[in-house]
Amino acid sequence: MYRGRTFTLSFPPFTAAVKWLVLANAAVFLLMALLGVTASRVGAILFGVLALVPQFVVHGYLWQLVTYSFVHSGIFHILFNMLALWMFGAQLEMDWGKKKFYEFYFFCVIGAAVTTILVSYSGLRSITPMTPTVGASGGVLGILMAFGLLYGDQEIMLFPIPLQIKAKYFVAGVAFITLIGAINTASPSGGENVAYIAHLGGLLFGFLYVKFIPRRGVVFDASERYYSARNSYYRWKRRRAARKFEVYMRQHDRKVTFDEHGNYIPPDDDKKNGGSKSGWVN
Repeated sequence: MYRGRTFTLSFPPFTAAVKWLVLANAAVFLLMALLGVTASRVGAILFGVLALVPQFVVHGYLWQLVTYSFVHSGIFHILFNMLALWMFGAQLEMDWGKKKFYEFYFFCVIGAAVTTILVSYSGLRSITPMTPTVGASGGVLGILMAFGLLYGDQEIMLFPIPLQIKAKYFVAGVAFITLIGAINTASPSGGENVAYIAHLGGLLFGFLYVKFIPRRGVVFDASERYYSARNSYYRWKRRRAARKFEVYMRQHDRKVTFDEHGNYIPPDDDKKNGGSKSGWVN
């Protein structure tokens, strides 16, 4: 819960989108754990289908751009991700609403995946297109970035350390650690852990969304542009039909008039007799 400028020890509400994301991640984690015990081969196949493997994605496994975020490699991996999703994501969802929060979260998830794929094909020695990536950290780091940008002066407590720090400094520290981890991963002596690359992508796309995406979200803006273009097309068709009808009536020695919107303007005699200004309802 947020009181003034301080993020207190009381828990934030379990908002709708956050709740369903946590439940979905927990369900996939439980399924993978059960398969690991009862049918390890099936579990390995499912892992290969759901995890982000860049070479698979470029050959058509496009669902991996999203599904990798629901797969986790261990209990602490999912625990910390879901805790951060809840503690920081709930505030964003309360301010933005469920639809925009979903859009933002998966924008960051997909952005982190695209970043990972691009880096995997960059030729860096320690990263290959067959290196799998799993975890919701891309979306979670995007949430942290948005939180730091929007609520930068609010203070959060670094549990279990009894230390309070402003959100913007906390996010800056996380970004710095992530950048160092990504640089070490990309070095010739680094390992094949590309998680830091995904984290960096999540931070980047979280920043881009908050700074450059329209206030009401990508989907809303796209739908507004679509309906605006569609209505403009319909208005153009009506004006064109009106002009054609004027030409047709002149060819038959009759005169009709339409306004600039394509609405019929009745003759003056019809107006005197109680006729409406326009015979068409707009």
